Amino acid sequence: MARTWREKAFGVSLHYGAGKDEAEDIAQDVMLRLWQMHDELERFRSVEAVITLMARHQIRNHQRRKPTETLDEAIIFSLTTSPHEELEIKENEEWLTQKLQQLPTTQRTLLYMRQVERRTHEEIATLLGIETTSVSTLLARARRTLLEEIKQRNKI
Repeated sequence: MARTWREKAFGVSLHYGAGKDEAEDIAQDVMLRLWQMHDELERFRSVEAVITLMARHQIRNHQRRKPTETLDEAIIFSLTTSPHEELEIKENEEWLTQKLQQLPTTQRTLLYMRQVERRTHEEIATLLGIETTSVSTLLARARRTLLEEIKQRNKI
């Protein structure tokens, strides 16, 4: 059973975007957690569902720990060769800046704290004096609003 469970954790990790090495680490972490709670496994209807959930949580945790890679502006502009493409990039940046400014102040502040300052939901909640669930909800709304704006812009 252990081999089957490990393969399940490995497969789920690959499915959710982990590389092979990362999926191996996640599968190992899941197996360790299963061993730690081996006395409690009987209470679950489906151990495979628990494994899937554990693997998904582990991949999310691994992805959060990864530092984000940023391209600075010089590299972006050096990759584009035509003046038309440079103008398009500049127009897109101005459009996005304008749409960000149109967001309600709280949503704009939350996006800035999360995306630029890389703060956790808990840190943001503490700083703004709101519930952690409110941070998640407001971030989701802000992102959804921006996504709808982008969809509308791309239709034209």
